Amino acid sequence: MARILAIANQKGGVGKTTTALTLGAALAGRGRRVLVMDLDPHGCASAHMGIFEEPRSGSTVDLFRADSPETVPWEAMILRTGQAAFDLVPSHLRLADLDIDLKDRRGKGVLLKTALEQGPPYDHVILDCPPQTGVVLVNALVAADLCIIPIQTDFLALHGVHLLFDTMRALNRVLPHPIPYRGLATMFDRRAKACARVLALLREKFGQRLFRTVIGLDTKFREASASGRVISDMAPDSRGAREYAALAEEVLAL
Repeated sequence: MARILAIANQKGGVGKTTTALTLGAALAGRGRRVLVMDLDPHGCASAHMGIFEEPRSGSTVDLFRADSPETVPWEAMILRTGQAAFDLVPSHLRLADLDIDLKDRRGKGVLLKTALEQGPPYDHVILDCPPQTGVVLVNALVAADLCIIPIQTDFLALHGVHLLFDTMRALNRVLPHPIPYRGLATMFDRRAKACARVLALLREKFGQRLFRTVIGLDTKFREASASGRVISDMAPDSRGAREYAALAEEVLAL
């Protein structure tokens, strides 16, 4: 059984996609078989990896539209991204329509969980979640063995965490076990006192549920995205690559 990691925050621009891809590459670099699934209809993870057009073969939307877990077209959906050492299931614009398309579907909140239970053999499946509440985000949280919440070290970013916790609390009322989660401080500017104050607040509020690793600002992230690569592939000795390597070690130790 793969370990499912949902990367979620109900605010955009906090490093969610960067975390999904770079953590995936870091885990793959440690010998793990990794699948990244782009569940955001905006397709940021797909675009980052150079997939700008809707894929002809398959996408994450096909999983939700399959008649049963046995008929999910995994082979058509999975792209082999050899340079980043992980596999990818790209996004599709029609993910945004699933709240309507699945309105009357029985068990619509566990479609992803049941499909992954019968899916290909991976050590880790990383879910790059959409920022908006809906059936796709619910599926990701229900399926997750761990929800990783990237939190930009900015006071305005804390609102997205509040919204995500509201969603998780609602799900926890009906789930047999609470959704495990860890916070991840991102976009930390060591020169800014405001960032230091937010980081201190996160450590106070999250306690042991905040990763020790802090992801700082690094221009190499933008350069990697522009070249369709991850930072560990393009600049393995950069600060950002080293920080995500440390995060991977923390994840493996949990």
